[in-house]
Amino acid sequence: MIPQAVDKPSDTHTSPRARQGAQAVAIGLITNILLAALKTSIGIIAHSPALLADGINSTSDVAYYIIVSIFVHLANKPADEDHPYGHSQLESIGALLVGSFVVTTAVAIFWNSLDTIFDLISGVSNYQGASLIALWVALFTVLLKIVLTIYTRSIGTRTRNSAIMALAYDHRNDIFSACAAVIGITLGRAGYPWVDPLAGALVAFVILRTGINILRESTSDLMDTVPGKALRRQVEELILPDGRVRHIDAVRAHRFGPYLVINITVCVDGNLTVREGDRIATWVEQQLIANIPSLRTVHVHYHPYPHPQ
Repeated sequence: MIPQAVDKPSDTHTSPRARQGAQAVAIGLITNILLAALKTSIGIIAHSPALLADGINSTSDVAYYIIVSIFVHLANKPADEDHPYGHSQLESIGALLVGSFVVTTAVAIFWNSLDTIFDLISGVSNYQGASLIALWVALFTVLLKIVLTIYTRSIGTRTRNSAIMALAYDHRNDIFSACAAVIGITLGRAGYPWVDPLAGALVAFVILRTGINILRESTSDLMDTVPGKALRRQVEELILPDGRVRHIDAVRAHRFGPYLVINITVCVDGNLTVREGDRIATWVEQQLIANIPSLRTVHVHYHPYPHPQ
């Protein structure tokens, strides 16, 4: 029984994947800094609770991006003796932190909106609607976030980076929150001032849902969740039709960030020499690595077929 292993080249700081991820983070960070300053200041000056809530959301986004930029940088460190498969799981840890921040932001915005609505109902506040500039800022945010969502999602999908995908979800989240702000500001100016803070509360629910989704996906990565049955079926379709492998005893996989490592036990003709069996094992490795994009390493063990009695 001879174990074989073939590794894909590990990512480095200069790899296209690392550069694309860093670029997506940098563009998002700069954009969110500008939007946070713009929406927060205009939300206060124009007396718009919905735009102010969206500004708080963007301020939190700045914190998210700083965290993600740090973790994306650390995740692309080369493998070492203590981390032979690299540091890519740090991407999932970064996504986990982003999700936690998103949930916390949602709760804060929701309670602030409820407090504003209570003040309006009880007569403590004499709010009569936001200024027109708040509406223009909200519309500008919608357009800008649509562009950023498309761009960041394409980078996250192409690089299979869970932290970048978390940021893409957050951009999409911002579209909904900005749209809610547009509706709230518009109706508030039309004589329904309570709709503006109500829009802020609805924004909080959208943010909360996104945060929970991010937490679910990042924890799945950290818990080594793998597509067990689907992966075995894919492996069987790749190597059994050739005939050199007579049977597959076991396929076990575990995650390292966005990548998979597979340990597979196969059965080959028991009359073959050790050298011939080794060639089959090498062929199995090459087949799997060439056809499963997320696969980084394969360990192949082989037994004689049929098993000795």
